[in-house]
Amino acid sequence: MARLLLLLLLLGLAVVILPVEAGSVAPVERHIAVEASSFAYEPARIEVNQGDRVVLEFTSADVVHGLYIDGYGVNLEAEPGHTARAEFVAAQSGSFRLRCSVTCGPLHPFMIGQLSVAPNRPFWRAAALAAIAAVGALVYAWRRGQDARPD
Repeated sequence: MARLLLLLLLLGLAVVILPVEAGSVAPVERHIAVEASSFAYEPARIEVNQGDRVVLEFTSADVVHGLYIDGYGVNLEAEPGHTARAEFVAAQSGSFRLRCSVTCGPLHPFMIGQLSVAPNRPFWRAAALAAIAAVGALVYAWRRGQDARPD
C-alpha cells in the first residue's frame, strides 16, 4: 500500500517537474500575414498552439487568390492590393492544409500550405495530475475500508 502511494506521488511529481515544451503556453492572439503569389503562400507553414486566437491577414501579389483552411472552414479571397482578414480560434490540434479556393492559373492545384496546431500540453498535464490524484484517493479509501473491517 505504501509503495503504491509512493509510486503515485513520484508519478505526480514527474508530471509536474518535467519541462514543458516550448510552444506549450497559455493561448494568445497571433497576428499572421500570409501573402499569395505565383502559386505559393508565404509563409507556407503557419504554426500556432491549440486555443490560440488566430488573426489572418491575407494578401495577393499578382492575381486573385483564395485561402481555405481544411478542418476550420476559413475561406478568404484577396485581390492584388487588397487585404482579406479572418479570425478564428485554433480549437483542433493537428495539421491542416491551406489551399487556394480560387482558380488562379495552371499550377493552381499545387498551391498548398499547412496550418500546424500544437496540442495544449498544460491541459493534458493537469488531466494527468487529476487522474493520479483520483487513483490515489480510491486506493486510500479502499485501504482504509479494509483496515476498518473487524476480523
